[in-house]
Amino acid sequence: MYKVFIITVSDSSSEGTREDISGPAIREILSSYGNFSVSGATVLPDDRERLAREMTRLADEAGIDLILTTGGTGFSKRDVTPEATLDVVERRAPGIPEAMRKLSLDITPRAMLSRAEAGIRGDTLIVNLPGSPKAVREILDYIMSSVEHGLDILLGNDANCARK
Repeated sequence: MYKVFIITVSDSSSEGTREDISGPAIREILSSYGNFSVSGATVLPDDRERLAREMTRLADEAGIDLILTTGGTGFSKRDVTPEATLDVVERRAPGIPEAMRKLSLDITPRAMLSRAEAGIRGDTLIVNLPGSPKAVREILDYIMSSVEHGLDILLGNDANCARK
Protein backbone atom coordinates (compact mmCIF):
# COMPACT_ATOMS: atom_id res chain seq x y z
CA MET A 1 0.00 0.00 0.00
CA TYR A 2 1.51 3.32 -1.07
CA LYS A 3 1.09 6.29 1.25
CA VAL A 4 -0.10 9.42 -0.58
CA PHE A 5 -0.26 13.00 0.61
CA ILE A 6 -2.24 15.67 -1.28
CA ILE A 7 -1.22 19.32 -1.28
CA THR A 8 -3.59 21.89 -2.74
CA VAL A 9 -1.70 25.06 -3.62
CA SER A 10 -4.03 28.05 -3.62
CA ASP A 11 -3.94 31.43 -1.93
CA SER A 12 -7.73 31.76 -1.91
CA SER A 13 -8.39 28.23 -0.64
CA SER A 14 -5.74 28.61 2.07
CA GLU A 15 -7.43 31.83 3.18
CA GLY A 16 -10.84 30.14 3.23
CA THR A 17 -12.36 32.36 0.54
CA ARG A 18 -12.64 29.54 -2.02
CA GLU A 19 -13.47 25.89 -1.52
CA ASP A 20 -10.79 23.34 -2.38
CA ILE A 21 -12.39 21.06 -4.95
CA SER A 22 -9.31 19.50 -6.58
CA GLY A 23 -7.82 17.99 -3.41
CA PRO A 24 -11.01 16.07 -2.59
CA ALA A 25 -11.26 15.01 -6.27
CA ILE A 26 -7.78 13.47 -6.02
CA ARG A 27 -8.76 11.63 -2.83
CA GLU A 28 -11.92 10.31 -4.50
CA ILE A 29 -10.06 9.09 -7.60
CA LEU A 30 -7.35 7.38 -5.56
CA SER A 31 -9.99 5.47 -3.59
CA SER A 32 -10.59 3.39 -6.73
CA TYR A 33 -6.92 2.36 -6.84
CA GLY A 34 -6.40 -0.40 -4.29
CA ASN A 35 -2.68 0.17 -3.69
CA PHE A 36 -2.93 3.82 -2.66
CA SER A 37 -3.89 5.15 0.75
CA VAL A 38 -4.27 8.88 1.35
CA SER A 39 -2.39 9.62 4.57
CA GLY A 40 -3.40 13.25 4.64
CA ALA A 41 -4.05 16.46 2.78
CA THR A 42 -3.40 20.14 3.29
CA VAL A 43 -4.04 23.45 1.59
CA LEU A 44 -1.11 25.84 1.33
CA PRO A 45 -0.76 29.33 -0.13
CA ASP A 46 1.31 29.96 -3.25
CA ASP A 47 4.53 30.31 -1.25
CA ARG A 48 7.60 28.64 -2.74
CA GLU A 49 9.59 28.24 0.49
CA ARG A 50 6.66 27.00 2.54
CA LEU A 51 5.65 24.50 -0.13
CA ALA A 52 9.25 23.25 -0.49
CA ARG A 53 9.52 22.83 3.30
CA GLU A 54 6.31 20.79 3.44
CA MET A 55 7.31 18.53 0.55
CA THR A 56 10.73 18.00 2.16
CA ARG A 57 9.14 17.15 5.51
CA LEU A 58 6.71 14.70 3.93
CA ALA A 59 9.47 12.96 1.97
CA ASP A 60 12.20 12.96 4.61
CA GLU A 61 10.28 12.59 7.88
CA ALA A 62 6.74 11.36 7.23
CA GLY A 63 7.58 8.43 4.95
CA ILE A 64 5.19 9.47 2.21
CA ASP A 65 5.63 7.50 -1.03
CA LEU A 66 3.73 9.82 -3.37
CA ILE A 67 3.08 13.54 -3.01
CA LEU A 68 0.45 14.91 -5.39
CA THR A 69 0.16 18.66 -5.64
CA THR A 70 -2.72 20.41 -7.33
CA GLY A 71 -2.61 24.02 -8.48
CA GLY A 72 0.08 26.63 -8.91
CA THR A 73 1.41 25.35 -12.24
CA GLY A 74 0.25 28.12 -14.56
CA PHE A 75 1.57 31.51 -15.64
CA SER A 76 0.38 33.64 -12.72
CA LYS A 77 3.18 35.41 -10.88
CA ARG A 78 2.06 33.55 -7.74
CA ASP A 79 2.20 30.10 -9.43
CA VAL A 80 5.38 28.63 -7.94
CA THR A 81 4.60 24.95 -7.47
CA PRO A 82 7.01 23.78 -10.20
CA GLU A 83 9.84 25.89 -8.78
CA ALA A 84 9.22 24.58 -5.24
CA THR A 85 9.18 21.04 -6.60
CA LEU A 86 12.48 21.53 -8.43
CA ASP A 87 13.97 22.98 -5.23
CA VAL A 88 13.15 19.70 -3.47
CA VAL A 89 13.64 16.84 -5.93
CA GLU A 90 16.98 15.12 -6.41
CA ARG A 91 16.07 13.56 -9.74
CA ARG A 92 13.52 14.81 -12.26
CA ALA A 93 10.95 12.52 -13.85
CA PRO A 94 10.15 14.52 -17.00
CA GLY A 95 8.17 11.78 -18.73
CA ILE A 96 5.27 12.17 -16.30
CA PRO A 97 4.51 15.84 -16.99
CA GLU A 98 5.26 15.31 -20.69
CA ALA A 99 2.61 12.57 -20.80
CA MET A 100 0.17 14.72 -18.84
CA ARG A 101 0.62 17.63 -21.27
CA LYS A 102 0.28 15.30 -24.28
CA LEU A 103 -3.01 13.95 -22.99
CA SER A 104 -4.27 17.43 -22.12
CA LEU A 105 -3.24 18.86 -25.50
CA ASP A 106 -5.67 16.44 -27.13
CA ILE A 107 -8.39 18.15 -25.09
CA THR A 108 -7.32 21.81 -25.13
CA PRO A 109 -4.47 23.78 -26.70
CA ARG A 110 -4.14 25.68 -23.43
CA ALA A 111 -2.45 22.61 -21.95
CA MET A 112 0.78 23.92 -23.45
CA LEU A 113 0.71 26.56 -20.70
CA SER A 114 1.17 23.95 -17.97
CA ARG A 115 4.52 24.16 -16.18
CA ALA A 116 3.97 20.99 -14.10
CA GLU A 117 7.01 19.04 -12.92
CA ALA A 118 7.63 15.63 -11.39
CA GLY A 119 10.61 14.17 -9.62
CA ILE A 120 12.04 11.96 -6.92
CA ARG A 121 13.33 12.89 -3.49
CA GLY A 122 14.78 9.89 -1.71
CA ASP A 123 12.02 7.27 -1.83
CA THR A 124 9.24 9.76 -2.62
CA LEU A 125 7.75 10.61 -6.00
CA ILE A 126 6.34 14.14 -6.32
CA VAL A 127 3.92 14.99 -9.15
CA ASN A 128 2.39 18.39 -9.89
CA LEU A 129 -1.20 18.22 -11.13
CA PRO A 130 -3.27 21.09 -12.52
CA GLY A 131 -5.70 22.96 -10.30
CA SER A 132 -8.81 22.10 -12.30
CA PRO A 133 -10.83 19.16 -10.91
CA LYS A 134 -11.76 18.13 -14.47
CA ALA A 135 -8.11 18.06 -15.55
CA VAL A 136 -7.12 16.25 -12.34
CA ARG A 137 -9.61 13.48 -13.11
CA GLU A 138 -8.49 13.11 -16.73
CA ILE A 139 -4.80 13.09 -15.86
CA LEU A 140 -4.91 10.78 -12.84
CA ASP A 141 -6.85 8.15 -14.74
CA TYR A 142 -4.17 8.34 -17.44
CA ILE A 143 -1.01 8.26 -15.29
CA MET A 144 -1.80 6.14 -12.22
CA SER A 145 -0.87 2.77 -13.70
CA SER A 146 2.55 4.10 -14.73
CA VAL A 147 2.99 5.97 -11.44
CA GLU A 148 2.29 2.75 -9.54
CA HIS A 149 4.83 0.87 -11.66
CA GLY A 150 7.38 3.65 -11.08
CA LEU A 151 6.83 3.44 -7.33
CA ASP A 152 7.20 -0.35 -7.49
CA ILE A 153 10.61 0.13 -9.10
CA LEU A 154 11.65 3.04 -6.86
CA LEU A 155 10.76 1.17 -3.69
CA GLY A 156 11.85 -2.29 -4.84
CA ASN A 157 8.35 -3.76 -4.84
CA ASP A 158 8.48 -5.00 -8.41
CA ALA A 159 9.34 -8.71 -8.62
CA ASN A 160 11.06 -8.01 -11.94
CA CYS A 161 13.43 -5.34 -10.63
CA ALA A 162 16.37 -5.59 -8.27
CA ARG A 163 16.65 -3.18 -5.35
CA LYS A 164 19.90 -1.24 -5.31
